[in-house]
Amino acid sequence: MWQQTLITLRPKPRGFHLITDELLAKLPELHECRVGLLHLWLRHTSASLTINENADGAVRRDFERFFNRLVPQGQAGYEHDYEGPDDLPAHFKASLLGCQLSVPVSEGRLALGTWQGIYLGEHRDQGSARLVLVTLHGMAS
Repeated sequence: MWQQTLITLRPKPRGFHLITDELLAKLPELHECRVGLLHLWLRHTSASLTINENADGAVRRDFERFFNRLVPQGQAGYEHDYEGPDDLPAHFKASLLGCQLSVPVSEGRLALGTWQGIYLGEHRDQGSARLVLVTLHGMAS
């Protein structure tokens, strides 16, 4: 079984957002997969994907604070600022975290750990709708 779906995520403000449920709502065919792999490819250069804590929102807020200290806005000496002061720092953060994830599928469900969820890192001050190309490969039930 191979299936590919382009999912549009709702626009989100800057920060780290748990998107696991938003993705799953648009992937009903996942329930038919007994064993497989779900690959997520974010088609943007100023946002990222990562997996981490899914229960405590403080983790996502701390992620935002950490990455803002690591890659601060308003640093002198950078050339790429055509779309505003948040543009180049957003590209740096996206490169550090990456734009793709692969998640195992088992018995029609993502085989995430108990406390794991999929995050969208929105690194622009006000993000636009984001596109995720999702590829499901596996054996049907």
